[in-house]
Amino acid sequence: MLKRFLRVTDVPFAASVGLLALRVVIGVAFMFHGWGKIQHPFSWMPAGAPVPGVLQALAALSEFGGGLAWILGLLTPLASLGIAVTMAVAVAMHASNGDPFFAMGGPAYESAAVYLGISLALLLVGPGRLSVDAAVFGTKR
Repeated sequence: MLKRFLRVTDVPFAASVGLLALRVVIGVAFMFHGWGKIQHPFSWMPAGAPVPGVLQALAALSEFGGGLAWILGLLTPLASLGIAVTMAVAVAMHASNGDPFFAMGGPAYESAAVYLGISLALLLVGPGRLSVDAAVFGTKR
C-alpha cells in the first residue's frame, strides 16, 4: 500500500522538468529556512512560545529534511505532507497574531502561504519522472 502511495504519476517530460526545477529551488530554500532550526530543534522558538519542543523539532525536521527530500524527489508525498502541516500552522499563527498577508519588512504570512500552496501541489501532483521516487517506486497513469 505504501509503495502505491509513493508511485509517481506519469506526467509529460516537460512537466517533469518543471517539477524538478520547482523542487530544487524550493527545496534549497527550505533547507536554508530550516538550517538554524535544525541546529536547536527543541528550542528554536522564543522562550514562552506556545509550541512544545517536540513539535518544534518536527517542524525543524520537516523544513530541513523535507527540503532535502524535495531536491532528490525522495518520499515526496511524505515530505510534502510534513511541510504542508508546518506551513498551515505558520499561517495560522501569523494570522492569529494579526499579521497581514503581505508587509514590507514586517511579520507576514505571505511566504508561509506560498510554501503551503507549493507543498499541496507537490503532494497532489508528485515529483515527476525526474525523481528518486520514480526510479525506486515506478510510475502510475
